[in-house]
Amino acid sequence: MKEKLFFNEKRNMIEVHNYTHELQDVQNPQLFRDLFEFGEIPKIAFNFTNVPMYSPDEIWITDTTFRDGQQSQSPFTVKQIVDLFALLSKLGGPNGKIKQSEFFIYSHKDKTAVRKCRELGLEFPEVTSWIRATENDFKLVKEMELKETGILVSCSDYHIFKKMNMTRRGAMDKYLAIVKTALNEGIRPRCHFEDITRADFYGFVVPFAAALKDLSDESGIPIKIRACDTLGYGVSFPGAAMPRSVPGIIYGLHHYAEFPSELLEWHGHNDFYKVVNNATTAWLYGASAVNCSLLGIGERTGNCPLEAMAIEYVSIRGSADGMNLAAITEIADYFEKEIGYQLPPRTPFVGRNFNLTRAGIHADGMLKDQEIYNIFDTARILNRPPTVAVDSHSGVAGIAYWINGYFKLEGSQKIDKRNSIVEKLKNCVDQEYEAGRNTSMSDDELATLLRKIDAKEFKILSKNLKD
Repeated sequence: MKEKLFFNEKRNMIEVHNYTHELQDVQNPQLFRDLFEFGEIPKIAFNFTNVPMYSPDEIWITDTTFRDGQQSQSPFTVKQIVDLFALLSKLGGPNGKIKQSEFFIYSHKDKTAVRKCRELGLEFPEVTSWIRATENDFKLVKEMELKETGILVSCSDYHIFKKMNMTRRGAMDKYLAIVKTALNEGIRPRCHFEDITRADFYGFVVPFAAALKDLSDESGIPIKIRACDTLGYGVSFPGAAMPRSVPGIIYGLHHYAEFPSELLEWHGHNDFYKVVNNATTAWLYGASAVNCSLLGIGERTGNCPLEAMAIEYVSIRGSADGMNLAAITEIADYFEKEIGYQLPPRTPFVGRNFNLTRAGIHADGMLKDQEIYNIFDTARILNRPPTVAVDSHSGVAGIAYWINGYFKLEGSQKIDKRNSIVEKLKNCVDQEYEAGRNTSMSDDELATLLRKIDAKEFKILSKNLKD
């Protein structure tokens, strides 16, 4: 045991580190079978140990759309990558709230996309790469003249023993060797601690992280740690036991391995529906960066949706800090129209139904004041006005709301639900459903009906659409 006293300027107190964790080079893998019995749902254990909440001075988002995200679907074209990269920059704003974006650099197309994105001359996001921990992969980074690269450093015994057929000592030595190669070339290594939520935290993760901190101090080059919740096992609950505790992981890397917040990053998956909460928790407990993908695309259930964390940022900091949140809508439109990606309609912030109401009583409330049923001013913030679906349950309020929305009627131009044209259109809609229809009516169908009901009024209403 080794004690280390130091003055914590953040808390204005003297702290003591009681333990120096050394590598435990075990003969048999630690698989936490009490938690992860493969034939059962994984268990969440509690030891009621709480760590202090500590949100860094600065927090930001990093992007993995073109690396992890692209693994889940048909590869993007170079043009699509460049267009989305420009939209990422627009969303992140001039203060770089989306600080970096990582790319594969293996194929000719990958390399072309990297070059084209860099040719845009955008300050943010910075282009970085991702490689395996091999000498040959590292040569690619040097060829592309990138300043930072991610390096895969699997840290659970599931990976070290079962996938790599190595010991902990062998894995750690292999990882440190490739990191030293990066440092010798003046390149910033970003170490991806794969499967950290099933790893022996004090027997491997902390000793390995401490060794990286020593290398960083010796070289003067910052080394980052990306804590990867590869299978989405992380939990944010206070008092949850390791290795699944997100607060415990971030606190431990910060406190025991002495990694500063700006060098800590969280990367999660959504296998258990916890990806957004876990990412926010990482911010709240000391990680400056959370790694995300646009629309949450990624392996299996996907990564943390980048647009969700942009909204989370504003929620916990009270300001967008220069982010252009309306770009979220542009990104969703680009995925659907240019890439052909089908967004689940109920997806928050980007799905076509996220701010759509069907119930007539809800539409009546929206007609009186959007604030009653809309989560925030989606028209101003996301450039997504709330909408209604017209069906057998809409009533006159839903019809009136649709007319006002479709024809972009504001203020005194708005149609009241007692207007005769509303009642006429409702009667036509009711006839459709009395005849057996069971799907919502499209905008085109409703517009055609309205034109038949009163062509003159339809022309007057359409004036705003032409302006």
